[in-house]
Amino acid sequence: MKKPKSGKIMIIGAGGVATVAAHKCAQVPEVFREIMVASRTESKCKAIADDLRNRYHKDIETAGVDADNVPELAGLIGSFKPDVVLNLALPYQDLHIMDACLLTGVDYIDTANYEPLDEAHFEYSWQWAYRDLFRDKGILALLGSGFDPGVTNVFTAYAQKHFFDEIHYLDILDCNAGTHGHVFATNFNPEINIREVTQMVRHWENGKWIETPAIIDEGSIHFGFDYPIAGVRDSYLLYHEELESLVRNVKGLKRARFWMTFSENYLTHLKVLRNVGMTRIDEIQYEGCKIVPIQFLKALLPEPASLGTQYTGKTVIGNIMTGTRDGKPQSRYIYNVCDHEDAFNETGTQAIAYTTGVPAMIGAMMVMTGAWQGDGVFNIEEFDPDPFMDNLNKYGLPWQVVEHAPLPGKV
Repeated sequence: MKKPKSGKIMIIGAGGVATVAAHKCAQVPEVFREIMVASRTESKCKAIADDLRNRYHKDIETAGVDADNVPELAGLIGSFKPDVVLNLALPYQDLHIMDACLLTGVDYIDTANYEPLDEAHFEYSWQWAYRDLFRDKGILALLGSGFDPGVTNVFTAYAQKHFFDEIHYLDILDCNAGTHGHVFATNFNPEINIREVTQMVRHWENGKWIETPAIIDEGSIHFGFDYPIAGVRDSYLLYHEELESLVRNVKGLKRARFWMTFSENYLTHLKVLRNVGMTRIDEIQYEGCKIVPIQFLKALLPEPASLGTQYTGKTVIGNIMTGTRDGKPQSRYIYNVCDHEDAFNETGTQAIAYTTGVPAMIGAMMVMTGAWQGDGVFNIEEFDPDPFMDNLNKYGLPWQVVEHAPLPGKV
């Protein structure tokens, strides 16, 4: 029997998602008794702390730390002694933060799977390789507690528990119907965003991965989907990491796809940037200095955390699932609608950060309270979805369940 947790959480990162997660933790002081926000740039952490103090009269600790320096991070964890480390830093840093948690015996949570710095490729295999290490240490690593991955995984687990004996077809649809007033901007870290959407697309069908062209290449697959409230939006087939774990953990799955909306303006800018070499991730020489083009581009683009000041409109993200119950065909659409202006009024961020930061806090709450327990490395759909779903309604991301016609195999 593990000893009860004391209510101390360390949030690593100081961007938009970390800002939301810190706000939501401060709203639940009975669970999160003490909060630390740590990042390479402590001034950003202090800005979050000042905002929380003004809004909730909640004092939090801050620290500067290099999350790539495992001994330094382990030292900070050892001095603060959190029950949970919530990793909201960059995906490149996942393994280093997991290493620090192993050294200190602290539970670990993240929202995005590991991606090597020198390769635009992400998969869970690197983190799944830590299963025995975390199990032997007697601690838990909860992977993918954002929205997608995260809530979309929990939607699937909830549907499998309550509506299906088997889910055969899964389509995850992510729509941002908001406008931010900039000619071109990304809703989260530009480097991570652009690396993600310029990759070859994959989806799961009949027991294997099928590859199709990237969203900005000729032959990309897209169709118009009529989203609740947002209306018809062009939605592109895209590879997303939750597919990798869901095809392992969902009974009877025959096909799994992920779709995301993109405007023609966004795609045009992205094509031009790629064609002139600005999305490259390798180093080049420029006037005697080494620079990485995509990192230089990141410095030129608007900071995602700043977009909320002008953002209007909504996000609509959810799953259409088709399968059987008692031998009869069933189909359900579970989705959430989030408003950019509401997110900004509550946390000073836009809805993309809000929809990731809220489930990050809820995942931490599940672990902190003992609602979810285990030793080893787990994806979020491996736990009971009901308490998580209840807390989505309670803490700002209410969801709807409706019957919906299944999406066709070819669109």
